[in-house]
Amino acid sequence: MSEQLMNGTLAVIDGESRVYYDGYWIKHYAPPQDTLETKRRLIQALTRRLFNHVEHGINIPGARLDEVRAAFQAESEPALKRVKGAMLAGALFNRVADIFTCLVDLQIAGVTISPDDSLMIQCEQYLIEALELGPLVRHRGGHEGIDELWGEPFKAFSMSVADFYDSRYLKIALAMRDIDRIATAMKETIAESLQITAAASAIDELTDAAKRKCEILRTDPAIFEVWPAFVVAAERVTRLAPALPASTASVTRQEIIEAAKLLRSGVELIGFIVRARVQMPKSTREFIEECQSFHATL
Repeated sequence: MSEQLMNGTLAVIDGESRVYYDGYWIKHYAPPQDTLETKRRLIQALTRRLFNHVEHGINIPGARLDEVRAAFQAESEPALKRVKGAMLAGALFNRVADIFTCLVDLQIAGVTISPDDSLMIQCEQYLIEALELGPLVRHRGGHEGIDELWGEPFKAFSMSVADFYDSRYLKIALAMRDIDRIATAMKETIAESLQITAAASAIDELTDAAKRKCEILRTDPAIFEVWPAFVVAAERVTRLAPALPASTASVTRQEIIEAAKLLRSGVELIGFIVRARVQMPKSTREFIEECQSFHATL
């Protein structure tokens, strides 16, 4: 039945409004009113969210844009230029937030701001430049740069608020798919190696809690139940350990150490996806390959 559904299909399931995307029924939220003030708050929230997930040191104030641009352009050493490019991207995003704040203040004062206003055009140019620099920025955990997060402020700027909300549901569905793929790899390889009867059920519990967290907004009262459930489920999987007799061979012990390490990596990766609420295809693929490689050596 789900294969016949169109993305964007709405339904009430167990008393909750849900929307269907790519095999997942996701909790649906009505978008707020489409105003410049709404876009300002949205871009500010997306910018804060972005900096929460990327490497330290790139949250450069917009007022220092010219300084960091000069430093980036003058740098020739590749590794240093990457970091300075990431800093430039951060400054560009903050400059956009600064301009939007001023535009909304003018609007509140009665000044009409048209889409072709020079400052609106400048915002668009800054966001496009920051998006182009996005691949230089690394995830805080050392993983891929989560390019999707860099594109979201630009989409919030260029789309209607309703269309932006709709675009988020597809990203959440893709994040849920990655969570399912990681969990499957953990159960098929690590759980089998650890020989723990509770491993599969604990991983299933984590998977359900993680996908539930992906769909919940921080402003939703359900967050006070959903977030603790995810944290506890993640801790439960991380603490899994086999009961080995003292006579266990050293080779088996080494296998257990490697399996436990992979288990923790899988939980950590699911946590990164849950907090960012976007897919991490490169990291997911690499983790699954690690699991397959480990399983092939058993």
